[in-house]
Amino acid sequence: MATKPVRLRDFVEDRDGWLYAVSVYDNQDRVGCVLRYVPDPAGERVDSTGGRFRKLDFEDAFKKIRDEKPQYCDIVQRVPIRDIRRVYKPEEELDSVLKRDTRVRKLIKIFGLPPVAVGVTGSFLCGLEAEGSDIDMVVYGSAWFHAQDLLRDAIAKGRLQDLDEDLWKRVYEKRRPELSPDEFMLHEKRKWNRGQIDGTYFDLLYTRSYRHLNPVPTGKGELMGKMTIEAKVTDASLSYDNPAVYTVEHDSISRILSFTHTYSGQAQDGEIVEACGVCEQHGDESWLIIGTTREAKGEYLKSKTLLEEKA
Repeated sequence: MATKPVRLRDFVEDRDGWLYAVSVYDNQDRVGCVLRYVPDPAGERVDSTGGRFRKLDFEDAFKKIRDEKPQYCDIVQRVPIRDIRRVYKPEEELDSVLKRDTRVRKLIKIFGLPPVAVGVTGSFLCGLEAEGSDIDMVVYGSAWFHAQDLLRDAIAKGRLQDLDEDLWKRVYEKRRPELSPDEFMLHEKRKWNRGQIDGTYFDLLYTRSYRHLNPVPTGKGELMGKMTIEAKVTDASLSYDNPAVYTVEHDSISRILSFTHTYSGQAQDGEIVEACGVCEQHGDESWLIIGTTREAKGEYLKSKTLLEEKA
Protein backbone atom coordinates (compact mmCIF):
# COMPACT_ATOMS: atom_id res chain seq x y z
CA MET A 1 0.00 0.00 0.00
CA ALA A 2 1.08 3.58 -0.69
CA THR A 3 2.00 5.71 2.31
CA LYS A 4 0.41 8.78 0.73
CA PRO A 5 -3.38 9.18 0.90
CA VAL A 6 -5.34 7.54 -1.89
CA ARG A 7 -6.91 10.38 -3.86
CA LEU A 8 -9.12 11.13 -6.83
CA ARG A 9 -7.85 9.70 -10.15
CA ASP A 10 -5.53 7.14 -8.58
CA PHE A 11 -6.26 3.50 -9.44
CA VAL A 12 -6.34 0.62 -6.98
CA GLU A 13 -5.98 -3.12 -7.51
CA ASP A 14 -7.78 -5.56 -5.26
CA ARG A 15 -6.69 -9.06 -4.25
CA ASP A 16 -8.22 -10.57 -7.39
CA GLY A 17 -6.39 -8.19 -9.71
CA TRP A 18 -9.48 -6.09 -10.45
CA LEU A 19 -8.60 -2.48 -11.25
CA TYR A 20 -10.69 0.45 -10.02
CA ALA A 21 -10.60 4.19 -10.78
CA VAL A 22 -10.67 6.20 -7.54
CA SER A 23 -13.55 8.67 -7.75
CA VAL A 24 -13.59 10.43 -4.35
CA TYR A 25 -11.22 11.84 -1.72
CA ASP A 26 -12.66 10.35 1.48
CA ASN A 27 -10.75 7.06 1.38
CA GLN A 28 -9.57 6.54 4.95
CA ASP A 29 -11.02 3.06 5.57
CA ARG A 30 -12.74 2.15 2.32
CA VAL A 31 -11.66 3.54 -1.05
CA GLY A 32 -14.48 5.03 -3.15
CA CYS A 33 -14.01 3.97 -6.75
CA VAL A 34 -15.51 2.45 -9.88
CA LEU A 35 -14.42 -0.87 -11.36
CA ARG A 36 -12.79 -0.41 -14.77
CA TYR A 37 -10.77 -3.53 -15.73
CA VAL A 38 -10.96 -7.21 -14.80
CA PRO A 39 -8.66 -10.10 -15.80
CA ASP A 40 -10.11 -12.02 -18.74
CA PRO A 41 -8.25 -14.53 -20.99
CA ALA A 42 -10.28 -13.20 -23.92
CA GLY A 43 -9.80 -9.53 -23.00
CA GLU A 44 -8.57 -7.04 -25.59
CA ARG A 45 -6.28 -5.10 -23.23
CA VAL A 46 -2.85 -6.58 -22.52
CA ASP A 47 -0.41 -5.53 -19.78
CA SER A 48 3.39 -5.67 -19.86
CA THR A 49 3.44 -9.28 -18.60
CA GLY A 50 0.99 -10.52 -21.23
CA GLY A 51 -1.98 -10.59 -18.87
CA ARG A 52 -5.29 -9.88 -20.56
CA PHE A 53 -8.02 -7.61 -19.21
CA ARG A 54 -11.53 -6.60 -20.18
CA LYS A 55 -12.73 -3.00 -19.83
CA LEU A 56 -16.13 -2.54 -18.20
CA ASP A 57 -18.59 0.27 -18.79
CA PHE A 58 -20.36 1.89 -15.84
CA GLU A 59 -23.44 -0.35 -15.81
CA ASP A 60 -21.48 -3.58 -16.27
CA ALA A 61 -19.10 -2.59 -13.48
CA PHE A 62 -21.90 -2.09 -10.98
CA LYS A 63 -23.59 -5.33 -12.03
CA LYS A 64 -20.38 -7.31 -11.60
CA ILE A 65 -19.85 -5.85 -8.14
CA ARG A 66 -23.46 -6.57 -7.15
CA ASP A 67 -23.17 -10.15 -8.38
CA GLU A 68 -19.69 -11.05 -7.14
CA LYS A 69 -18.63 -8.57 -4.44
CA PRO A 70 -21.83 -7.11 -3.00
CA GLN A 71 -19.95 -6.05 0.14
CA TYR A 72 -18.37 -3.30 -1.99
CA CYS A 73 -21.71 -1.84 -3.09
CA ASP A 74 -22.40 1.79 -2.17
CA ILE A 75 -23.11 5.05 -4.01
CA VAL A 76 -19.75 4.30 -5.60
CA GLN A 77 -17.95 1.02 -4.99
CA ARG A 78 -16.13 0.95 -1.66
CA VAL A 79 -13.07 -1.32 -1.45
CA PRO A 80 -11.70 -1.81 2.09
CA ILE A 81 -8.09 -0.78 2.51
CA ARG A 82 -7.25 -4.32 3.65
CA ASP A 83 -8.40 -5.69 0.26
CA ILE A 84 -6.10 -3.44 -1.77
CA ARG A 85 -2.77 -4.87 -2.86
CA ARG A 86 -1.55 -1.98 -5.01
CA VAL A 87 -2.21 1.72 -5.54
CA TYR A 88 -1.36 3.29 -8.91
CA LYS A 89 -0.60 7.01 -8.65
CA PRO A 90 -0.56 9.08 -11.84
CA GLU A 91 2.36 11.27 -10.78
CA GLU A 92 4.45 8.29 -9.61
CA GLU A 93 3.86 6.13 -12.69
CA LEU A 94 4.42 8.93 -15.21
CA ASP A 95 8.03 8.02 -16.01
CA SER A 96 7.06 4.50 -17.09
CA VAL A 97 4.29 5.92 -19.32
CA LEU A 98 6.69 8.41 -20.89
CA LYS A 99 9.14 5.62 -21.78
CA ARG A 100 6.57 3.69 -23.80
CA ASP A 101 4.43 6.36 -25.49
CA THR A 102 5.69 9.18 -27.72
CA ARG A 103 2.36 11.05 -27.69
CA VAL A 104 2.32 11.34 -23.91
CA ARG A 105 5.99 12.26 -23.91
CA LYS A 106 5.34 15.08 -26.37
CA LEU A 107 2.25 16.28 -24.48
CA ILE A 108 4.02 16.46 -21.13
CA LYS A 109 6.97 18.27 -22.73
CA ILE A 110 4.69 20.93 -24.24
CA PHE A 111 3.18 21.71 -20.83
CA GLY A 112 6.55 21.65 -19.04
CA LEU A 113 5.02 21.28 -15.56
CA PRO A 114 7.01 20.09 -12.51
CA PRO A 115 6.96 16.27 -12.18
CA VAL A 116 5.01 16.29 -8.89
CA ALA A 117 2.27 18.44 -10.47
CA VAL A 118 1.31 16.19 -13.37
CA GLY A 119 0.48 12.59 -14.23
CA VAL A 120 -1.59 10.39 -16.52
CA THR A 121 -4.54 8.30 -15.34
CA GLY A 122 -6.92 5.85 -17.03
CA SER A 123 -5.66 2.99 -19.18
CA PHE A 124 -2.16 4.48 -19.46
CA LEU A 125 -1.77 4.45 -15.68
CA CYS A 126 -2.55 0.73 -15.53
CA GLY A 127 -0.43 -0.15 -18.55
CA LEU A 128 -3.53 -1.20 -20.49
CA GLU A 129 -3.72 1.49 -23.17
CA ALA A 130 -4.59 0.58 -26.75
CA GLU A 131 -3.29 2.26 -29.88
CA GLY A 132 -6.26 4.62 -30.06
CA SER A 133 -6.64 5.31 -26.33
CA ASP A 134 -7.43 8.85 -25.21
CA ILE A 135 -4.96 10.49 -22.82
CA ASP A 136 -6.28 11.46 -19.38
CA MET A 137 -3.77 14.01 -18.14
CA VAL A 138 -4.02 14.91 -14.44
CA VAL A 139 -2.74 18.18 -13.01
CA TYR A 140 -2.66 18.78 -9.27
CA GLY A 141 -3.79 21.79 -7.27
CA SER A 142 -3.13 25.33 -8.47
CA ALA A 143 -0.89 24.06 -11.28
CA TRP A 144 -4.08 23.02 -13.07
CA PHE A 145 -5.07 26.63 -13.72
CA HIS A 146 -1.60 27.33 -15.11
CA ALA A 147 -2.00 24.28 -17.36
CA GLN A 148 -5.32 25.68 -18.57
CA ASP A 149 -3.52 28.84 -19.73
CA LEU A 150 -0.73 26.78 -21.29
CA LEU A 151 -3.28 24.74 -23.25
CA ARG A 152 -4.95 27.86 -24.62
CA ASP A 153 -1.55 29.24 -25.67
CA ALA A 154 -0.38 25.95 -27.24
CA ILE A 155 -3.54 25.69 -29.35
CA ALA A 156 -3.19 29.31 -30.47
CA LYS A 157 0.40 28.61 -31.56
CA GLY A 158 -0.47 25.35 -33.31
CA ARG A 159 1.52 23.11 -30.95
CA LEU A 160 -1.70 21.37 -29.92
CA GLN A 161 -5.00 21.12 -31.75
CA ASP A 162 -8.51 22.05 -30.69
CA LEU A 163 -11.28 19.52 -31.20
CA ASP A 164 -12.67 19.33 -34.73
CA GLU A 165 -16.40 19.32 -35.45
CA ASP A 166 -16.70 15.53 -35.51
CA LEU A 167 -14.93 15.18 -32.17
CA TRP A 168 -17.09 17.86 -30.55
CA LYS A 169 -20.13 15.95 -31.81
CA ARG A 170 -18.74 12.78 -30.25
CA VAL A 171 -18.27 14.54 -26.91
CA TYR A 172 -21.81 15.91 -26.99
CA GLU A 173 -23.33 12.53 -27.82
CA LYS A 174 -21.28 10.83 -25.11
CA ARG A 175 -22.38 13.33 -22.47
CA ARG A 176 -26.04 13.53 -23.56
CA PRO A 177 -26.56 16.76 -21.60
CA GLU A 178 -29.84 18.51 -20.90
CA LEU A 179 -28.52 21.41 -22.99
CA SER A 180 -28.86 22.17 -26.67
CA PRO A 181 -25.74 21.61 -28.79
CA ASP A 182 -25.24 25.40 -29.03
CA GLU A 183 -25.55 25.86 -25.25
CA PHE A 184 -23.19 22.96 -24.63
CA MET A 185 -20.55 24.32 -27.02
CA LEU A 186 -20.66 27.83 -25.55
CA HIS A 187 -19.84 26.46 -22.12
CA GLU A 188 -17.29 23.87 -23.25
CA LYS A 189 -15.20 26.07 -25.51
CA ARG A 190 -14.25 28.45 -22.69
CA LYS A 191 -13.15 25.67 -20.32
CA TRP A 192 -9.82 24.86 -22.04
CA ASN A 193 -9.70 21.38 -20.56
CA ARG A 194 -9.48 19.24 -23.69
CA GLY A 195 -7.61 19.09 -26.94
CA GLN A 196 -5.79 16.89 -29.45
CA ILE A 197 -2.17 15.95 -29.97
CA ASP A 198 -1.28 14.39 -33.31
CA GLY A 199 -4.88 13.23 -33.73
CA THR A 200 -5.21 11.80 -30.20
CA TYR A 201 -7.85 13.27 -27.88
CA PHE A 202 -6.81 14.29 -24.36
CA ASP A 203 -8.51 15.61 -21.24
CA LEU A 204 -7.00 17.98 -18.70
CA LEU A 205 -8.25 16.74 -15.32
CA TYR A 206 -8.09 18.56 -11.98
CA THR A 207 -7.17 16.84 -8.69
CA ARG A 208 -6.42 18.49 -5.36
CA SER A 209 -2.88 18.61 -4.01
CA TYR A 210 -2.07 16.48 -0.96
CA ARG A 211 -1.99 19.63 1.18
CA HIS A 212 -5.57 20.55 0.34
CA LEU A 213 -7.53 17.30 0.22
CA ASN A 214 -10.23 18.20 2.81
CA PRO A 215 -12.93 16.21 1.01
CA VAL A 216 -16.49 17.35 0.52
CA PRO A 217 -18.64 14.55 2.02
CA THR A 218 -19.89 12.25 -0.73
CA GLY A 219 -22.59 10.54 1.33
CA LYS A 220 -26.22 11.34 0.61
CA GLY A 221 -27.99 13.89 2.74
CA GLU A 222 -31.68 13.98 3.54
CA LEU A 223 -33.59 14.22 0.25
CA MET A 224 -35.71 17.35 0.02
CA GLY A 225 -36.99 16.97 -3.54
CA LYS A 226 -36.17 18.24 -7.00
CA MET A 227 -35.55 21.97 -7.49
CA THR A 228 -34.74 24.44 -10.23
CA ILE A 229 -33.01 27.59 -9.02
CA GLU A 230 -31.32 30.75 -10.17
CA ALA A 231 -28.34 31.81 -8.07
CA LYS A 232 -25.18 33.89 -8.14
CA VAL A 233 -21.88 31.99 -8.00
CA THR A 234 -19.64 33.40 -5.29
CA ASP A 235 -16.85 30.77 -5.41
CA ALA A 236 -16.05 28.51 -8.37
CA SER A 237 -12.49 27.62 -7.31
CA LEU A 238 -13.42 23.92 -7.07
CA SER A 239 -15.60 23.84 -10.16
CA TYR A 240 -13.23 21.46 -11.98
CA ASP A 241 -13.02 19.04 -9.06
CA ASN A 242 -15.10 15.90 -8.56
CA PRO A 243 -17.67 16.66 -7.42
CA ALA A 244 -17.56 20.11 -8.97
CA VAL A 245 -18.46 22.57 -6.21
CA TYR A 246 -20.05 25.98 -6.67
CA THR A 247 -20.73 28.15 -3.63
CA VAL A 248 -23.77 30.27 -4.42
CA GLU A 249 -25.83 33.16 -3.13
CA HIS A 250 -29.42 31.94 -2.83
CA ASP A 251 -32.25 32.07 -0.30
CA SER A 252 -32.07 28.35 0.57
CA ILE A 253 -29.21 26.67 -1.35
CA SER A 254 -25.61 27.26 -0.25
CA ARG A 255 -23.80 24.99 -2.71
CA ILE A 256 -24.35 23.35 -6.06
CA LEU A 257 -22.48 20.06 -6.50
CA SER A 258 -22.12 18.25 -9.81
CA PHE A 259 -21.11 14.59 -9.80
CA THR A 260 -21.00 14.48 -13.58
CA HIS A 261 -18.02 15.82 -15.50
CA THR A 262 -20.42 17.48 -17.96
CA TYR A 263 -20.99 20.40 -15.59
CA SER A 264 -17.48 20.88 -14.23
CA GLY A 265 -16.12 24.36 -14.92
CA GLN A 266 -19.61 25.32 -16.11
CA ALA A 267 -19.76 28.72 -14.39
CA GLN A 268 -17.36 31.36 -13.11
CA ASP A 269 -17.30 33.64 -10.08
CA GLY A 270 -19.98 36.33 -10.22
CA GLU A 271 -22.13 34.64 -12.87
CA ILE A 272 -25.84 33.95 -12.56
CA VAL A 273 -26.65 30.28 -13.11
CA GLU A 274 -29.76 28.24 -13.65
CA ALA A 275 -29.53 24.79 -12.10
CA CYS A 276 -31.86 21.84 -11.82
CA GLY A 277 -31.16 18.95 -9.50
CA VAL A 278 -32.09 17.26 -6.25
CA CYS A 279 -31.95 19.19 -2.99
CA GLU A 280 -30.22 17.45 -0.07
CA GLN A 281 -29.92 18.61 3.53
CA HIS A 282 -26.37 18.40 4.91
CA GLY A 283 -26.30 19.59 8.50
CA ASP A 284 -27.39 23.22 8.51
CA GLU A 285 -26.92 23.57 4.73
CA SER A 286 -29.03 22.69 1.72
CA TRP A 287 -27.12 21.57 -1.37
CA LEU A 288 -28.40 21.15 -4.91
CA ILE A 289 -27.05 17.92 -6.37
CA ILE A 290 -26.60 17.39 -10.11
CA GLY A 291 -25.69 13.93 -11.32
CA THR A 292 -27.89 11.82 -9.10
CA THR A 293 -27.95 9.32 -11.98
CA ARG A 294 -25.17 8.35 -14.40
CA GLU A 295 -26.51 10.49 -17.27
CA ALA A 296 -28.06 13.19 -15.04
CA LYS A 297 -31.35 13.01 -16.91
CA GLY A 298 -33.47 16.08 -16.19
CA GLU A 299 -30.60 17.74 -14.29
CA TYR A 300 -28.37 20.53 -15.55
CA LEU A 301 -26.34 23.63 -14.81
CA LYS A 302 -25.89 26.55 -17.17
CA SER A 303 -24.57 30.08 -16.94
CA LYS A 304 -27.31 32.53 -17.80
CA THR A 305 -24.67 35.26 -17.80
CA LEU A 306 -22.72 33.49 -20.55
CA LEU A 307 -25.79 32.69 -22.63
CA GLU A 308 -27.07 36.28 -22.44
CA GLU A 309 -23.67 37.67 -23.40
CA LYS A 310 -23.58 35.47 -26.50
CA ALA A 311 -27.23 35.96 -27.47
